[in-house]
Amino acid sequence: MVSIIKTSHSIRSILNYNENKVKAGVAECIGAGNYPVDVDKMSDAIKLNRFTKRLELNENAKRNSVHISLNFDPSENHPKEKLMAITDTYMEKIGFGKQPYLVYQHHDAGHPHVHVVTVNIERDGKRIDLHHLGIRKSEPARKEIEELFSLVKAEGRKKKEEINLQPISMGKVCYGKIESKKALTNVLNKVLNEYKYSSLPELNAVLKQYNVLADRGSENSKIFLANGLVYRILDEQGKPIGVPIKASDFYFKPTLKFLEEKFKGNKIRRMPDKMRVTNAIDTALLREPAMPITELARRLAKEGIHTVFRKSAEGLLYGITYVDHTTKNVFNGSSLGKQYSAKAIEERCGLKIAGEEKRNQTYEKIPSKESLIDDLQHQKDTLTIPDLVKILEMLTQAEYSTDYLPNQLKNKRTKKKRKGLSNN
Repeated sequence: MVSIIKTSHSIRSILNYNENKVKAGVAECIGAGNYPVDVDKMSDAIKLNRFTKRLELNENAKRNSVHISLNFDPSENHPKEKLMAITDTYMEKIGFGKQPYLVYQHHDAGHPHVHVVTVNIERDGKRIDLHHLGIRKSEPARKEIEELFSLVKAEGRKKKEEINLQPISMGKVCYGKIESKKALTNVLNKVLNEYKYSSLPELNAVLKQYNVLADRGSENSKIFLANGLVYRILDEQGKPIGVPIKASDFYFKPTLKFLEEKFKGNKIRRMPDKMRVTNAIDTALLREPAMPITELARRLAKEGIHTVFRKSAEGLLYGITYVDHTTKNVFNGSSLGKQYSAKAIEERCGLKIAGEEKRNQTYEKIPSKESLIDDLQHQKDTLTIPDLVKILEMLTQAEYSTDYLPNQLKNKRTKKKRKGLSNN
């Protein structure tokens, strides 16, 4: 027997992965541990709520979900009762015997195996230590179970060559290669539950990397007016292809209402997560202040930060979004501070110098007020109405000074006390 343990901070994505297999007819839920009812009487909500209620007891634990696969030799064909006995024994030996867990038997691989879904938060809110769980507890338990149930031993075999636990199969969606709804489900399960985003553009900054778009339609469309949402597959040019799928058609209902709840919860971010992005930007620009924004994006990519530029039809940059794949955070540029907005980044990358030169050249062409008055005296008999309007505009225009500072920003002068004078 080979046991593989994966941890996550999203019990929903792990549970959805296994339930999707059941709905596809390639898996079945064969049992449960520490649930109040039998699995054949459980709804999806009951299965999930048992876990979420336990997780609410300790909201400080980030990686609180556990996904285990127990894999057997291809020559073994154990009945469900024996598989449950093996699983129950294994969970007891690794310290999860009193935890709620679900057991799924999968039939879509070349070897018999079961998946176990559980959490590591105990009834008193304490967290079961997951550090080196495989070495400390799983390996000794595996060896004991092989002897106890007369299983084919994994020692000396290439035990992990073709056995791998993939809670979510991620990758760019290619239209036509896999059934559209299934492909979209895989991406949405991963992104919606693992990334932190506070708006639809921020969410799409991640989804578009997998050729997926969450679309509300145009402002006058029926779907927009009805607060609807569809998910589309994009081609390699970023254009929608195929038939869109309504959010309500997915079993986990990733509707606009669902997303808006996510937006609210994700608005508050940890300061270290923000600082990781701002420090990466500052460091890149510190080494070389003037560079194309595409070069900045390339340097940030080395740090695991994907940069999304939003441009108008004329090619003008009006927005910038940073996707940090390390901390799973998505930040609109302005939310990090003014110096990280699209306009500021353009200036910091070197466009500021060119803009200032152009502005100074414009001011140099403006004649002085004295010369304008002098010209007015000499040409007063030949001036037309448009000429007068133009001159008046120039006369009333504020003069430009490179060292100008508004009064409210000037430091107030402190009065010096004169020597020899008393305060009375």
